Amino acid sequence: MLFDPFLLWVLLAALVLDALIGDPDWLWRRLPHPVVWIGTLIGALDRHLNRPAWSDRTRRAFGVVTLLLLLIISLAVGYALQRALLALPHGWIVLALLSSVLLAQNSLYTHVRAVAVALERDGLAGGRRAVAMIVGRDPEQLDTAGVSRAAIESCAENFSDGVVAPVVWFALLGLPGLLAYKAVNTADSMIGHKTERHLAFGWASARFDDLINLPASRLAAAFIALAAPLAGGSSGRALSCVARDARQHRSPNAGWPEAAMAGALDIALAGPRAYATYRVEDPFMNPGGRKDIGAGEIRRALRVLAGACVVEAMLVLMVALVLF
Repeated sequence: MLFDPFLLWVLLAALVLDALIGDPDWLWRRLPHPVVWIGTLIGALDRHLNRPAWSDRTRRAFGVVTLLLLLIISLAVGYALQRALLALPHGWIVLALLSSVLLAQNSLYTHVRAVAVALERDGLAGGRRAVAMIVGRDPEQLDTAGVSRAAIESCAENFSDGVVAPVVWFALLGLPGLLAYKAVNTADSMIGHKTERHLAFGWASARFDDLINLPASRLAAAFIALAAPLAGGSSGRALSCVARDARQHRSPNAGWPEAAMAGALDIALAGPRAYATYRVEDPFMNPGGRKDIGAGEIRRALRVLAGACVVEAMLVLMVALVLF
């Protein structure tokens, strides 16, 4: 489970496989996705260890227990699978295939592109339907610019926690690190909300998710900045926007890739936005950038995303060549 330079080649293969194949629908209609298994475990722990009659202190304590159980189980399963696969002839290929399932390059590109296509083909109504599949905002309160900002922000943020972070933790700890990261990230999305039920119970998962995403969010911002010229943008402006605006975001991590994307495209992102049950009044990142945006800017963001994924893969390749 310690760092193994050979696993960088497995990781590179996983990145290539994910980029080429992604998550085929025909397969996951027949088999449960590994994230579904993780979600089932989290749901069971939530039902049994998060009792409304208990005090917040007790629920927070059991939230810590839940996080520890998720880490122990995911690390143990990942270690056992990795050891078994690497003991087989060509087992590294299976390990790469399994790991590619937990990366999100292809699926992120596909979902964000669907918003651009829907806006171009079906107008605002189509864009609202498509963006509702990837963000939690109230789509009926979004105009064309709002739909486009939501898609681009999702593109940037999910590049960090759906692509870069899994790569970081696989590079450091192999499949155990990747599975543990996905378990914590899934827990954050399921129980990390500031609702009456989950404010105390999900506290540990939410805070730990923030912690383990710190390195990835900074790397993601750098990758986006380096890829900015592919969309006619400036790497320097992207980095300047990160330095000025990233910490204004309510998330300790999301602001970094979002600010980089805002600067890369010279558009304003974040700002006031409405969700299903509440509204936030955040400042814009890159406030001097264009606010009247549409499908064209989403497609530019996709070029940056593709370029950033290539930059990341090239970094993995260079480190593998140096260390192995």
